[in-house]
Amino acid sequence: MEKYTINVNNQEETTFMAKKLSLLLQPGDVIALEGDLGAGKTSFTKGLAEGMGVKETVNSPTFTIIKEYKGRLPFYHMDVYRLMDSDEDLGFDEYFHGEGVTVIEWAHIIEDYLPDELLTIEIYRTGETSREIVFRPVGRRYNQLCKEFFHEYTSN
Repeated sequence: MEKYTINVNNQEETTFMAKKLSLLLQPGDVIALEGDLGAGKTSFTKGLAEGMGVKETVNSPTFTIIKEYKGRLPFYHMDVYRLMDSDEDLGFDEYFHGEGVTVIEWAHIIEDYLPDELLTIEIYRTGETSREIVFRPVGRRYNQLCKEFFHEYTSN
């Protein structure tokens, strides 16, 4: 499996990178976010949402599990942490194969429900504010997405 890595120095760089990625997202895209508590999954999600034109405040949907927002495409933000010891299917397929973009924090918890093709983004702490962000595309769509994104991102 191919992987792509970016190192960022602070939250602003993370947000900027996520906004740039959002410009390439299409209906049905699924992004699985992984990382420890406080690594920056929600900050990354906020950047994606902002880049997609979401005007509402995006925060972690910890108590509702799924939040839906309107932007240039529907934007579905899932935080499945509370499903850790549950086999509950909340109709994930409807989101994954719908008209919007789905971002899932703690995606490994619902691994059995995830689509075969998706983009996993892992965020690791490398310092107090610095992070290593690793993109792991699965499937032709996401491999192409990463190639295009990293070409544009590293060219600027």
